[in-house]
Amino acid sequence: MVWGLVGRSTRRQHDDCVGTAKLGPRTKDLTKRLDPGDIAVIRHADIDRVAAEGLIAAGVGAVINGAPSISGRYPNGGPIRIVEAGIPLLDVDPAHDVFAEFVEGETLRVDGGDIYRGDELVLHAEVLDVDHIERQMAVARASIGDELGRFAANTLEYIEREGRVLFDPVTLPPLKTKLKGRHALVVVRGHDYKDDLRSLRPYIKEYRPVLIAVDGGADALLEFGLKPDIIIGDFDSVSVEAMNVGAELIHQVHLDGRAPGREELAAFGKPYVEFVADGMSEDVAMLLAYEAGATLIVAVGTHATMIEFLDKGRRGMSSTFLTRMRLGPVLVDAKGVSRLYEGRIRRRDVFLLVAAAVITIVVVSIVSQPIHVFFDGVRLSLRDLWYSITDAV
Repeated sequence: MVWGLVGRSTRRQHDDCVGTAKLGPRTKDLTKRLDPGDIAVIRHADIDRVAAEGLIAAGVGAVINGAPSISGRYPNGGPIRIVEAGIPLLDVDPAHDVFAEFVEGETLRVDGGDIYRGDELVLHAEVLDVDHIERQMAVARASIGDELGRFAANTLEYIEREGRVLFDPVTLPPLKTKLKGRHALVVVRGHDYKDDLRSLRPYIKEYRPVLIAVDGGADALLEFGLKPDIIIGDFDSVSVEAMNVGAELIHQVHLDGRAPGREELAAFGKPYVEFVADGMSEDVAMLLAYEAGATLIVAVGTHATMIEFLDKGRRGMSSTFLTRMRLGPVLVDAKGVSRLYEGRIRRRDVFLLVAAAVITIVVVSIVSQPIHVFFDGVRLSLRDLWYSITDAV
């Protein structure tokens, strides 16, 4: 394959882009270190939508990827978002190790598909544009059946190996927050979490659900002025601010004893408890709420569609699929709740409407001249009656 300029590019991609190189094997961790104008150097095959949105929000000047941004395995939504945001996206031949070719903090210049260090041409990369990505997406949609077949095979393998464990009773950690008989809102900083939280404001205000944040979901809640009651996960993406809001901290420990993030969590010096359960952190958060007696679990930013399952690109997505089977009708997606909640007349709204009407009547009465004449008449009549009584006495 020839690694060069492909098809039509956006106007910004024809211009030089100069910025500081920031390198990271995990895109979601890298986005925390990026400043506007930086050039992100990643190695992320099939860039997913959440990673793309993180790069866009960071305001990067360009993205250099040492893996295929869209391989055609399935129609991942990340590359199209990056390019449509006007950010140059360059795919480097995987034969080159981008983490060996570039140095953290050095200044790079991107000119079309050429990447320079000063006047030295370091690499020539493939510049992805909208037309190219859309063609790749069309190919991916046509062949998605193969990927779904692999996903199904993986799920069956997981069921055979560990499915029974998933449906076994679990031992809950000691909890201060009461979940029994209440709604629980499980927040992951994932797909559409901002739109979900924005649309759920009336629901949160009325039902006061227990707010359970999965790692970075704690910061997602803080963005909207909400404080998590519980933070659960491996704490690899929780800010110091979120750690200090007073939430209960629950660290996930896998059945085989693996406990990623334990050292980092201990370093915060905050008290925490451990919950032994397998699966992804969002699965474990839902399982915790379910086993603790929550009557309804509303999921924000979690994986709901098949594309979202594939977008995550982990074998553990099978456990997510099975967790949803276990929870059944107790689990609902935030979008469903917000749509059901639209247009609902609440008692508080009715009360406010009646109160507003009463206040309007009182104000009109106070300023109305006929009402003044009426009350003056009543006042004079009472005065005359009082004088008559006192004269008689």
